[in-house]
Amino acid sequence: MREHYHDELDSITDGLIEMANLVGSAIGRATTALLDADLQVAENVISGDAEIDDLQRDLEDRAIALLARQQPVATDLRIVVTSLRMSADLERSGDLAQHVAKLARLRYPEQAIPRDLRRTILEMGQLAQRLMAQTAEVLMTRDVDAALQMERDDDRMDELHRAIFQHLMDDRWHHGVETAVDATLIGRYYERFGDHAVAVARRVVFLVTGEQADDLLTEPPAIA
Repeated sequence: MREHYHDELDSITDGLIEMANLVGSAIGRATTALLDADLQVAENVISGDAEIDDLQRDLEDRAIALLARQQPVATDLRIVVTSLRMSADLERSGDLAQHVAKLARLRYPEQAIPRDLRRTILEMGQLAQRLMAQTAEVLMTRDVDAALQMERDDDRMDELHRAIFQHLMDDRWHHGVETAVDATLIGRYYERFGDHAVAVARRVVFLVTGEQADDLLTEPPAIA
């Protein structure tokens, strides 16, 4: 009976890793659809979000059933409760990838992103995919140091997000209001995607240590 219980716990973690891999693939393909004006890829990302939603609902059902049947305590309870929150972060990440793909579809056959912003958006898309790959790895290994490092890696995403605004406010911007709105939304989608990846990693830190990531990231006071 106890072995079956731990198998159920492991299956919840496996489901989270699967979600992270699906979401990482989705943001990579959505970036391709956006920059290449590829309608077929955009449609695949949009329709594929249903699989991510189904996985999240299944994980929630299994976690709630485990709480009701087994009444886990200590670390096991943290695994179940934290997994519920992580699955919500991953599901939202899938929605953000879908939003990118929907904007690519909306502007098809034109490219939504002007040439002078393409490099920035490409880097944001690649970074988003890399952060989610790191999230999947952290879920698998429960490596606290790697999870904490993601907080620092996400700083680059914030820099790129700010760079978009700086570009839009430049007097040389000549692409019009609609394109400016598109670029603003896209930048926000990627920035939030990175935040959700980091949020999952932070929850892994809590799962393993019982402490909040902020407490572990705080430098100890210098000794006089």
